[in-house]
Amino acid sequence: MRSKAEKSSLKAFMKQRRMGLNDFIQKIATNSYACKHPEVQSILNISQPTEPQLINGNPSSPPSPTQQINLGPSSNPHAKPLDFQFLKVIGKGSFGKVLLARHKTEEHFYAVKVLQKKAILKKKEEKHIMSERNVLLKNVKHPFLVGLHYSFQTADKLYFVLDYINGGELFYHLQRERCFLEPRARFYAAEIASALGYLHSLNIVYRDLKPENILLDSQGHIVLTDFGLCKENIEPNGTTSTFCGTPEYLAPEVLHKQPYDRTVDWWCLGAVLYEMLYGLPPFYSRNTAEMYDNILNKPLQLKPNITNSARHLLEGLLQKDRTKRLGAKNDFVEIKHHIFFSPINWDDLISKKLTPPFNPNVSGPNDLQHFDPEFTEEPVPNSIGQSADSILITASVKEAAEAFLGFSYAPPMDSFL
Repeated sequence: MRSKAEKSSLKAFMKQRRMGLNDFIQKIATNSYACKHPEVQSILNISQPTEPQLINGNPSSPPSPTQQINLGPSSNPHAKPLDFQFLKVIGKGSFGKVLLARHKTEEHFYAVKVLQKKAILKKKEEKHIMSERNVLLKNVKHPFLVGLHYSFQTADKLYFVLDYINGGELFYHLQRERCFLEPRARFYAAEIASALGYLHSLNIVYRDLKPENILLDSQGHIVLTDFGLCKENIEPNGTTSTFCGTPEYLAPEVLHKQPYDRTVDWWCLGAVLYEMLYGLPPFYSRNTAEMYDNILNKPLQLKPNITNSARHLLEGLLQKDRTKRLGAKNDFVEIKHHIFFSPINWDDLISKKLTPPFNPNVSGPNDLQHFDPEFTEEPVPNSIGQSADSILITASVKEAAEAFLGFSYAPPMDSFL
């Protein structure tokens, strides 16, 4: 059993780990001592106001809040918050909450992601939210990516109606068990690699792979979620240069502010596999500047308690030179054929015919044992279920509404057949 001090320290670590790069930069930029540190200035460029914005990565001026983002007419114009009974908070992010909700007429359970338009516009994150929606639309064909059922909006909020996955975050299970044995880590890494390979086949780079974004379903299969940092339209040899991700998992080329490609996802897969086997991300330090220096300059050190094939795979994925990284030449095919994955039958894997190494043993949709009580004990806000009719529409709310035109979506019926 862990002591009270250990539990408190673990909770603080988990909260720090949940903090995305956007929040991290906001926090560090308000710390005058941290801002003076040369490593911080060098990496974040926060001392140089002439640089392009780090998060949006767009050197041109940000779009005005009233710019129309028109992705076509809604296929589900009648959906509204009052259709749902919102039961529990099961997650939180920069712009809103994820709630367990039951559809009142269908009796079906969903995870509904509710985002505040005002918060998104304040941080100029409209493009990332719409990109997340675009990527979700393409996920219906893959078993290890969370599915979007439909989306809709009110005057001040956006709603994603998603698959409800209640086996817990990989991060949650990793923190409880400290590390996994190799066969279990291999199974998860294979399912994650399959999902990443599929996204790459659609010219999408995921860019934010970490245990917090990897869920287990009720049987124990991987489900990748949170597509807010995905970059679309990256051809096999294409690159991008936006500085984004999560500090522990940033690839060297991202830290160097060099153009990077889809191999950034294979670096992150290596980091997650390393963490599954060893309990902490590679190059980890509680001092962020030191951690960045480790990622850029420290050689990869592997303890001898893993097999040679695992060691070889980690060395290939965590190769600092992206042009020599495993996956640089032939993407997912290289990962798939690596000796570490030789016990995996990939056809059976994609068909979910392989038995997961761990069963979350959930009794049904109301079983929230694998969710953090920090979320589930929080009261569901009354405003979540309000419809647009009950909101006083101010000028700023009108601006927010115009910025997300075309957000609402319902897939064609044949995509579920």
